[in-house]
Amino acid sequence: MNKIKFFLCFLCIAVNASAQQKPVAFKGALIYPINGAPIQNGILVVQNGVILSVGNDEKAIPANAEVILVNNKVIMPGLVDTHSHLGGPEGGDYSNPINPEARAMDAIDPTSDGFKKALAGGITTINVMPGSGHLMSGQTVYLKMRDAKIIEDLLFTNEKGVYGGLKMANGTNSMRSGSGFPGTRAKSASLVRELFLKAQAYKKKIEKAGKDSSKMPERDLAMEPLVEVLTGKRVVHFHTHKSNDILTVLRLSKEFGFKPVLHHLSEGWKVADEIAKAGLQASIIVIDAPGGKMEAINLTLETGAKLEKSGVPVAFHTDDGITDSRLFLRAAALSVRAGMSREKALEGLTIVGAKMLDLSSKVGSLEKGKDADFIILSGDPFSIYTKVEQTWVEGSKKYDISNPADRAFLTGGYGVFSSDRGEFHHHGDEEEDTKSGN
Repeated sequence: MNKIKFFLCFLCIAVNASAQQKPVAFKGALIYPINGAPIQNGILVVQNGVILSVGNDEKAIPANAEVILVNNKVIMPGLVDTHSHLGGPEGGDYSNPINPEARAMDAIDPTSDGFKKALAGGITTINVMPGSGHLMSGQTVYLKMRDAKIIEDLLFTNEKGVYGGLKMANGTNSMRSGSGFPGTRAKSASLVRELFLKAQAYKKKIEKAGKDSSKMPERDLAMEPLVEVLTGKRVVHFHTHKSNDILTVLRLSKEFGFKPVLHHLSEGWKVADEIAKAGLQASIIVIDAPGGKMEAINLTLETGAKLEKSGVPVAFHTDDGITDSRLFLRAAALSVRAGMSREKALEGLTIVGAKMLDLSSKVGSLEKGKDADFIILSGDPFSIYTKVEQTWVEGSKKYDISNPADRAFLTGGYGVFSSDRGEFHHHGDEEEDTKSGN
């Protein structure tokens, strides 16, 4: 009991990371840095929102550092969720099956309590998608779980100015009657081809104009993100389930020269070698009970293991509210139970997802110079008994299980969070979201 009190006493020390001039050293945990072997009795030192060092040499602890003892705990990088719908990210509407100009960024509520739920699950970086009811539902956005009043507070920015990817889908979600929507798989693919051909022509006009602004084509908001896809500046996140739909994505990517991240992949195990040969990456959802749409009927817990065996990089996602952000670690644990290696499962929660979002220089592993995003666990990451005790973002503690207000986001029961707005509710369930998700 004294050890527990000692631990909690230290972990309750307030650290003001927004002006964190003093280094902080977390000492005594088993550390999974992800980029290397686990470190026993590890030491993680952070300052000013970044990692100063990780290892087990006490000499690395600065003389002026605040030392927090985390004996018998586990530290690993903050988790990366490559596919989420938290924050209410509406995309395209049902007037058109193709809406690349729509931006989830313009619809997300940055103050949504759903982001606190993600923190309770150890998630520090997420790719927030508009729904999958369109061939192209719009532009996704990559977010860091900072405190926020406006959406810009959460955004990842880079030199390209691209904050996210492009959400595409095939299969039954985008097949419907009316308003130009396709009624068949063949028509779905033909509509996508038609738009990419227009984008290629638009791109050629821009290239031909060069620096002569008078020759530039009129600005086209639908074409701009597609040109970014064609030039490799924007990642396509492609919702696809059945093996024949997956192969259609492979044909489209080869035809137009872009490399998508394949999402869901209920039948990915059937075409794992083909995915590997195409050099594509897979972000999978793990559902531990049957149900839902018919095209996902062949989903299996062995997908991660079979993709790993074929050499496909595998990440995990929640598709929240399809699966709960608070239980994100469970997706990898179930995959390990079904044959996936521990090493690749841990990578799938962290660095592989970071690479899929082009963010691996900042997040996904515990390395000197990277963002100080990490979680403190009560035990083994894949144990059913393990809890996320603390979540730190850029050196600032954003979730603490010992704080009753934070703990409420972990322990709230079924229906506490609205799946379409990601908000915390104290009374009753909300109507299930049918616009976005798996």
